[in-house]
Amino acid sequence: MMTSLAAFTVVTTPVAGAAVNAETAASAPAIPLPCPSPAPTKPAVVMVHGAWADTSSWNGEADALRRAGYDARAIANPLRDLTSDAETVADFLKTMRGPIVLVGHSYGGSVITNAAASVPGVKALVYVDAAVPDVGETTAQLSGSGSALSANPDSLYDTAPYAGAPQGAKDLYLKQEPFVRSFGSDLPRDTAVRLWASQRAASTSAFMTPSKAAAWKTIPSWYFVSTGDQIITPDSQKAMAERARSTVTTFQGGSHLTLISHPDAVTSVIGSAICSVR
Repeated sequence: MMTSLAAFTVVTTPVAGAAVNAETAASAPAIPLPCPSPAPTKPAVVMVHGAWADTSSWNGEADALRRAGYDARAIANPLRDLTSDAETVADFLKTMRGPIVLVGHSYGGSVITNAAASVPGVKALVYVDAAVPDVGETTAQLSGSGSALSANPDSLYDTAPYAGAPQGAKDLYLKQEPFVRSFGSDLPRDTAVRLWASQRAASTSAFMTPSKAAAWKTIPSWYFVSTGDQIITPDSQKAMAERARSTVTTFQGGSHLTLISHPDAVTSVIGSAICSVR
């Protein structure tokens, strides 16, 4: 349970033109929220979930940010197709006034990479164990060598048709054991099973759609790497973060659902992005 954002820790200020690494979230210097030198207008924080999850993934972060006085929103990701998912998020962002810190987890990283490109109000991107595609890349390409998702699909997924699906597309549901063992591996088993039972399906189209934009090329970014992630491997995460010239925090342990198991560590990185907005 989180108590006070003043106790959270975040990564150090990035060196110009290079990614910065913190060995662990717990070892970085503390930066309290609200920010010591706040921007004239407080940024809003919008968080986008990934596949096989929903907006409740962000409950810990959203609650803490609101307690600190920030407008924090977790919005539904349709999980249908990268292009239309990003357009849905972008349309929501365009209804907001003032600066925005845009946060994405897992496949949500691909979505924010595309959505932010058409929204001038987005001033910072935060990637949490996330895909960070370049133009032309698909999310499926970015899980990394040794990802649990490289196993036989029949052992990973239950499938189902859905209304309006493009030809050949289908919904994917993670089977229970891969979800518990590889997706939420640092959560208590009963918690992981509950999340498995309430997962939202993701279309195969979501993972196979090439990215049309790479907002990280022009917008400053932060990246939270969990060394225990078995879905997007830490090596893949670090490579994407380096390419994006992100400020990097490396969290020792965790899982692909560190945002649920350790929301304080994730919130501290979001806090660093918030405090960068001027």
